[in-house]
Amino acid sequence: MSNHYYSQSPDVKHNRQVHEVSLRDFSFKLMTDAGVFSKSGVDYGSRVLIDALELDANAKVLDVGCGYGPIGLTAAKLAENGQVTMIDINERAVELSRENAKLNQLSNVTVLQSDLFQAVKHLKYDAIVTNPPIRAGKAVVHQIFEEGYELLEDGGSMWVVIQKKQGAPSAKVKLESLFDEVEEVTKDKGYRIFRAVKG
Repeated sequence: MSNHYYSQSPDVKHNRQVHEVSLRDFSFKLMTDAGVFSKSGVDYGSRVLIDALELDANAKVLDVGCGYGPIGLTAAKLAENGQVTMIDINERAVELSRENAKLNQLSNVTVLQSDLFQAVKHLKYDAIVTNPPIRAGKAVVHQIFEEGYELLEDGGSMWVVIQKKQGAPSAKVKLESLFDEVEEVTKDKGYRIFRAVKG
């Protein structure tokens, strides 16, 4: 169990590598390691979400299940006058995200180790972004939607990427049961991007 990317302390051997990537016309150096999601480079689903993302320059953003940080760090560039909080249960992912924020000279980023929303329950956000841990199961994904809704300001948005074959239709139904407006912003190679807006 502790070798899953959603484990708290992965016990696989370290294999650190730096990847140079371009996301939304920003160049990043991203340190990855074994035991975190998509260690060999930014996964396709995250890229589709990053390309679709619309954030206000002053937004307070939360990246749930941040991994080593590609979505949250891009959000920090887009919300340049705002603040991005990145959370993950995986201590290795948290360490990498902190390192990657420094590596890319981003000062508007806070990274916290958190079992889902445990560390941020008292806070409110303008936007929540997530490439949810599908392998952790549907209950966990739906919990992210439910608890995330509570942390959004009125008018705030949750951005979600999910593959059709991994439960996009049921995810959309769940989002529609919580949010006032749910839109499929784009789809690409089976990946769906949903933007769910709170009242």
